[in-house]
Amino acid sequence: MTAPDLTYTLDIVARTLWGEARGEGREGQEAIANVIMNRVVRARARQGGWWWGSDPVAVCRKPWQFSCWNPNDPNRRKLDWVSAKDPIFARCLAIAKRALAGELPDRTRGATHYHEQSLAPPWSLGRTPTTQIGRHVFYADIF
Repeated sequence: MTAPDLTYTLDIVARTLWGEARGEGREGQEAIANVIMNRVVRARARQGGWWWGSDPVAVCRKPWQFSCWNPNDPNRRKLDWVSAKDPIFARCLAIAKRALAGELPDRTRGATHYHEQSLAPPWSLGRTPTTQIGRHVFYADIF
């Protein structure tokens, strides 16, 4: 990756962490970063990739995967305006940097999916979570 590509990727991953888990602590934000990177690893290991994309930007921006990027999500507009002046976003930038460098331990036990604990999306029914961190429940390869 060239420097501008890495800068853009870092920004997209950090914004995803902020949009999805700014109300969580560091551990919850790291877990979302784990899901992003686990999807990248799975896609790169599989010939032909995976439907969610094979690089961090594609994974984060895949329609309807990370709700903060959905056009109708209230978080979507906030993503455009947040900056490193926001201490939580600054932490998300640091977490994203570690994740992209491969320096972030996987807290999710290989999870590629998650949902907020108060929800029960159809895809999660009958599946065993790998862990729960904060208000999110995590699942390994389910598709």
